[in-house]
Amino acid sequence: MTVFGRVGRGRRFVGKGCFRMVRRPPESRRKKKSAAAVPQQAARPAPDTLQVLHWPAPVLKQVARPVKEIDPWVQQVIDRMIALMTEHEGVGLAAPQVGLPLRLFIMSPTGKPEDARVIINPVITEQRGEEEKEEGCLSLPEIRAQITRAVQLKLTGLDQHGRPIAETLEGFPARIVQHENDHLDGILILDRMSTLARMGLRRKIKALEQAAKDAEGAA
Repeated sequence: MTVFGRVGRGRRFVGKGCFRMVRRPPESRRKKKSAAAVPQQAARPAPDTLQVLHWPAPVLKQVARPVKEIDPWVQQVIDRMIALMTEHEGVGLAAPQVGLPLRLFIMSPTGKPEDARVIINPVITEQRGEEEKEEGCLSLPEIRAQITRAVQLKLTGLDQHGRPIAETLEGFPARIVQHENDHLDGILILDRMSTLARMGLRRKIKALEQAAKDAEGAA
């Protein structure tokens, strides 16, 4: 059996009283390797190229990071999200649904773009009551399920101009907030529906998975 162990700088014991010199890579090479190991921040995509992603897109299962600055790019993203929500006849849309892992969502209980609100870095507290109602999701087309949500909650965060928000919501607006906030934590209605409901939707779920594979193969 050969035993390896360090004996001194640049030398390695190789068993049976033998030593051999071990070359260390130049300092510049070591630094380059370490730098390469650090992940680089992804480039910001052009807002007008954003589209609604369907499950099982990986970003839909990620926990989004806080928005640090509400700059012109973020404002353009908001405008694009409102347009996409309206186009797809939704009442809410979260940034991860367009491929951006940011804690930001829009909501419009009427579905009208003029009623859209922007919530940045939301925090939900003081939830009260429970109610089960049917929900759908733009990232899960043709999939609907009964989901239990709080009836009332307190919402804090920022609007699109960076102004603080602090209000109490109930009923349908509260449900939208909970649904969209789930997206920021990588949670979908698939995770909230009953096992029986998910089993009943397995064909539609499989169809989404297959569509994603087909799209990947065609790319």
